[in-house]
Amino acid sequence: MAGSEHASAAVSARPDFVFILKKSVLSAVVAFGLFLFMIGVRTDAGSNGELVYWTRFADLATIVSIVFVGGFALELARWALGRGQIAVAMPPQLASGLQTLRRALAPALLGFALLVPVMFYNQRYLLDLGILVLTYVMLGWGLNVVVGLAGLLDLGYVAFYAVGAYSYALLATTFGLSFWICLPVAGILAAFWGVLLGFPVLRLRGDYLAIVTLAFGEIVRLILINWQTLTGGPNGIASIPRPSFFGLPFTADEGGFADVFGIEFSPTHRIVFLYYVILVLALLTNWVTIRLRGLPIGRAWEALREDEIACRSLGINTTTTKLTAFATGAMFGGIAGAFFATRQGFISPESFSFVESAFVLAIVVLGGLGSQIGVALAALTMIGGTELFRGLEQYRMLVFGFAMVLLMIWRPRGLIGHRAPTVFLHQRTMISAALVKEGHG
Repeated sequence: MAGSEHASAAVSARPDFVFILKKSVLSAVVAFGLFLFMIGVRTDAGSNGELVYWTRFADLATIVSIVFVGGFALELARWALGRGQIAVAMPPQLASGLQTLRRALAPALLGFALLVPVMFYNQRYLLDLGILVLTYVMLGWGLNVVVGLAGLLDLGYVAFYAVGAYSYALLATTFGLSFWICLPVAGILAAFWGVLLGFPVLRLRGDYLAIVTLAFGEIVRLILINWQTLTGGPNGIASIPRPSFFGLPFTADEGGFADVFGIEFSPTHRIVFLYYVILVLALLTNWVTIRLRGLPIGRAWEALREDEIACRSLGINTTTTKLTAFATGAMFGGIAGAFFATRQGFISPESFSFVESAFVLAIVVLGGLGSQIGVALAALTMIGGTELFRGLEQYRMLVFGFAMVLLMIWRPRGLIGHRAPTVFLHQRTMISAALVKEGHG
């Protein structure tokens, strides 16, 4: 009897290699089906219009082999962690050091962001990359209000981005208004469209809410393409005015920024100015979001995220809560869109496709729902990662997607997951068992 128990214990102590092998083979088969026509067989139009194709079966076999070996190793690692074979012990000194490092992360990132134009003044590419990163940080923080705090899955966030960009472009080119006047107007108009989106989806949640918001984003994009008399259609809007420094244009003419301050003219002055403009706008978005989280409306968003039924039972007006979440997130998206329009000087519907919404949503999810610093790190990682692997050409998105999958396996709640309530009513206390016996409740 004891021998059989010992044998069963020995069997349970070993991994089920047959099960792990089946899962690895299944992963390899799925990878083969996905990448057969993406990598294994490529097609293109020939010189005479005929269809030509070429094969890369060696590359396909390499990728399938990597998926098989990686799946096998991953399942072994899961078994080892589940069986407690790998002990994860962290000394108290190391844990305290990590907490200190985490608290210093935000000031360090802010200091680095402030010094980027100083350190890379003569590197135009890095300055443009910094502007792009900060733009997506602001978009991520805006969407984080809707998805991370209120728990409303929005797949059409690019619509508000487009509304802000086109609002500024039309007001600036038609009426000659300055950037600083059009900026709040673009945010208000985007918030108005956020309220319009909020009303039809008040009774929806989950997948149904995602489908409606996705449709809203596509409707806005199609309107921009087809309403040619207003938006220019596929040709977009060009010659969008640039912002000035308190009325001083960044030109080499007399009365320009360089002439007034007595410095040598450089095109980099305008780029540095735009960098600090988007940095201030992003920091303002972060500050407003943090302040709102401590107010009753912020706590209502968090209650709605955790349980809408319980939120209703507490007397919270879920209609107002949802509409304010959509309006607030849309306002930040519209302001970012206005900056995008003045930064590019030209906008078209191609810049506001569903891919942009998916990219911003990926930033929020990878960073951690509700985490401000996590969203900033995710934006820096995703945009910097795509630029880092730019030399890999067609394999760039494959490598990037594989890294995202690994991150979601390693950190399913994001880089810095944050689901704790912002405010506690009182200190947590233990409840005696005598108070919850039958007849005492």
